[in-house]
Amino acid sequence: MAGLVAVRHNPVIAAMAVRLRERGLAPKAIVGASMRRLAHLIYGVVKSGKPFDARIPMAGLAIQDGI
Repeated sequence: MAGLVAVRHNPVIAAMAVRLRERGLAPKAIVGASMRRLAHLIYGVVKSGKPFDARIPMAGLAIQDGI
């Protein structure tokens, strides 16, 4: 359920989901990738002790556009 909510409300994960959908990934695979991405974001927040800032992971998505 967290993956579905993240796709709908988290701008970082929503952008990733759109990119995966354009590549033709199955909906369940998109939710699975969203859950993994969400777990990584949560780990980063817990490890760094800083609040979530959407600009940080969005900069990483800009780099991946050429891949």
